[in-house]
Amino acid sequence: MSTNPFENADGSYLVLVNEEGQHSLWPADLAVPAGWLGVFGPGARPAALEYIEANWTDLRPRSLVTATEAEGV
Repeated sequence: MSTNPFENADGSYLVLVNEEGQHSLWPADLAVPAGWLGVFGPGARPAALEYIEANWTDLRPRSLVTATEAEGV
């Protein structure tokens, strides 16, 4: 029986960020995919989720934020 490495409560995790500022909870034992940068960890799942909650406060992609600001919205 295999388990989902993304939902392992006892696993070690990274927090990744892409060029759009989007965050991802990522198992520490998996390779970081191209286009993503590690910004936290490895650490426990609750600590990684806390990091995401504290640091990813605007869920809009960076390009949308930039376009909205350029339009004066």
